[in-house]
Amino acid sequence: MFELALIGPILGLVLLFIVVAVFFTFVPVALWISALAAGVRVSIFTLIGMRLRRVIPSRIVNPLIKAHKAGLPVTINQLESHYLAGGNVDRVVNALIAAHRANIELSFERCAAIDLAGRDVLEAVQMSVNPKVIETPFIAGVAMNGIEVKAKARITVRANIERLVGGAGEETVIARVGEGIVSTIGSANFHTEVLENPDMISQTVLSKGLDSGTAFEILSIDIADVDIGKNIGAELQIEQAQADKNIAQAKAEERRAMAVANEQEMIARVQEMKAKVVEAEAEVPQAMAEALRSGNLGIMDYMNYRNIQADTAMRDSISKVSVDKTETTEPNA
Repeated sequence: MFELALIGPILGLVLLFIVVAVFFTFVPVALWISALAAGVRVSIFTLIGMRLRRVIPSRIVNPLIKAHKAGLPVTINQLESHYLAGGNVDRVVNALIAAHRANIELSFERCAAIDLAGRDVLEAVQMSVNPKVIETPFIAGVAMNGIEVKAKARITVRANIERLVGGAGEETVIARVGEGIVSTIGSANFHTEVLENPDMISQTVLSKGLDSGTAFEILSIDIADVDIGKNIGAELQIEQAQADKNIAQAKAEERRAMAVANEQEMIARVQEMKAKVVEAEAEVPQAMAEALRSGNLGIMDYMNYRNIQADTAMRDSISKVSVDKTETTEPNA
């Protein structure tokens, strides 16, 4: 009986311990005490409501304590709404504190909008206080005399809080400065003008207002280095001369092919004429035979014709022998 009497109180203590553990787990009493100690009035029911809305209370209360200590008029509803929108509450509060210390006018609504836009608002505020230097790679331009000039610039920029939402980033600034450097070098008559006075590049580029529509304000553009590149004009002339040469060779090859075709055509025509001569010569014996049969040509006439042929053949053979002897004796002479 004594053991049964102890079971009830033990179960009650265990149940009470579980209830207390669940209570302190669900209700951030320690966080509530920290807020009270910092002078921030936060209701315990507000913290419970955050739990029900699936908001981590420490993500709201700790930034609220920092803002209160910095003297910023930020409410818990503003922080919670920004958290529910997917923003970084701690970074927004840190940015507001930095802007307040630097006497930069920045409201919570604008700061939250910048954070929700995906930009690091704290870095932007820090860049407004301490300007950032952006270094461009070597940017090549060609002067009017065809010489390539490479320039590297250092751009000192300051974040423009008013244009952070919707403003272009660093890539746009670098691209615009690069375009200005290329156009300035290209407008120079000689590359020596750029080498003698490199600040003409920075002055010309800076006067164009390249920071319009960007999230930055360009403070200065300094030319860090200037180098000479290739002789682009000479290379283009060489390539043009090579192209003209190839065109001339192609045209010459075309004319040669036409000449070869014409020669072959002439050879074919010569062979055709020879065939006609052979055909005509073949008709001579037939005509002579017909003349003998018809009595128009006597036997003596035929014999005289053969003697003339023999004499002609003998003269041809003698002339060939004399020509061969002359050709063989000329080298010895």
